[in-house]
Amino acid sequence: MTREELEHLIRASGEVTDQYEFVIVGSQSMLGPVPNPEAVFTMSAEADIYPLHAPELADKIEGALGEGSQFHETYGYYAQGVGPETAVLPVGWMKRVHRVQNAATNDRVGYCLDVLDLFMSKAAAGRDKDREFCMALLGHGYVEPARALALVVDMPLDDAQQRRVRASIRRWVKAARDAGYEVADG
Repeated sequence: MTREELEHLIRASGEVTDQYEFVIVGSQSMLGPVPNPEAVFTMSAEADIYPLHAPELADKIEGALGEGSQFHETYGYYAQGVGPETAVLPVGWMKRVHRVQNAATNDRVGYCLDVLDLFMSKAAAGRDKDREFCMALLGHGYVEPARALALVVDMPLDDAQQRRVRASIRRWVKAARDAGYEVADG
């Protein structure tokens, strides 16, 4: 997905829900802070999105713009209507979002996660599918391990879950280095 495609999804989500502000979580939220990232970050054809003030309308987005919809068949990318509970995020994440708003969004607003918050949400999820993405974030210098490790205490997780997240981050740093990336200390 490209930044232009994300802008289209924000605009289309506004038309479907009659809402003005949206939150984008998941990997494609990276297109807010980094409009033209390396190809490894744009491989997904979907953006996870929900209306900020009416998350219950995410089902409308899913129905009209979701996987297998006419929109998806026409454009080759789609929106996945999600909710605020989809991503586990550090305290204060909303203060760090990157605003996407322009003529292409029909002046609707898409709030995209800061790259570090995106990384932390993937670390908290602990899914195998996020490993390569997070290693690439580390390897391309978008995330500094020390900052990520310091942010773990701000995650709404219990002690055992926080230990698991720290261990995942350390494993990803080692794996990224083993893959030839130059990763900052952390």
